[in-house]
Amino acid sequence: MTPKNLITPGQLAPDFELEDIDGNIVRLSDFRGSKPIVLTFLRGFM
Repeated sequence: MTPKNLITPGQLAPDFELEDIDGNIVRLSDFRGSKPIVLTFLRGFM
């Protein structure tokens, strides 16, 4: 049994929004249909 919140390879990632370094809200859906995206989360950054 797989947990509900996991995605499988080939499945679209759920949309979410985060604040960028300049304070602007950026949504994953803003980039859908464009070039491939690599997300990096900096843990402990600040």
